[in-house]
Amino acid sequence: MSFLREPRERPPAVLPALRAASHRSRLGPELRALRLAGHGGDQVLPHLRRAARRGGSRAPVLPGGRRSPRHCPATHRPGAARRQGDIRFPEDVFLSPLHAKISWEHDALLVRDLGSRNGTWVFLEAPHRLADGDLLLIGSQVIRFRRLGYPGPHPPDADATRRMGSLIPSADIASLTQLRSDGSARDVIQLSPGRDVAIGREHGDWTFPYDPSMSARHAVIRSEDADFVVVDANSRNGVALAARGDIELRHDSRVLVGDKLLRVEIAT
Repeated sequence: MSFLREPRERPPAVLPALRAASHRSRLGPELRALRLAGHGGDQVLPHLRRAARRGGSRAPVLPGGRRSPRHCPATHRPGAARRQGDIRFPEDVFLSPLHAKISWEHDALLVRDLGSRNGTWVFLEAPHRLADGDLLLIGSQVIRFRRLGYPGPHPPDADATRRMGSLIPSADIASLTQLRSDGSARDVIQLSPGRDVAIGREHGDWTFPYDPSMSARHAVIRSEDADFVVVDANSRNGVALAARGDIELRHDSRVLVGDKLLRVEIAT
């Protein structure tokens, strides 16, 4: 299953602010579906069914109960063409013409970004250990995590004069960079071992008072030895991670593609 927008002359715009709203699921646990969450209520989208265990496959169910004429086995990867897709949002200017793919593979529901401009974002359901190059969506801010490594020893000056400057913390081994819509860097905060960094609209070490979609205290970057872990601080809109490779989805997982917030429902 893929998500796409009909190609237009101008490229898709950059990522918008995530709308602040809570959404409730209304579909029974016996069904399997994707839901488009919105202020006017949730909308059931065509959903991808698992292939039968004893061979064969089932086609995606289209609105109104109709079945697609193209079958989708669990290992099939539909939507490679620019003008094809199981789910389309032609009005969404934040969605790339070919944006993301969701498929069943080996009894796991996986999402993969297909090189979209704005990325495919999966909302975290547990603390996440950050890896070099991870992109986080906190409120409407896109923040990049980079590892710097430990600095080497400074050679002594020829005249033995000590340099002035802050001695604590002694080393910054990672950084968080706020990215503008064109991908350029704006504000940067350094991370060092033993120091936690709180992020929020009003409270924390790094604040964004101009971001209405960010909670007053939204997330914490927690130091764990030489690693850093991002933790949602019970924010309203959550913290999302840009998909790199396949990411497994679970029941009630939330995925942001373009300006569309989708909720996954999987039968147990």
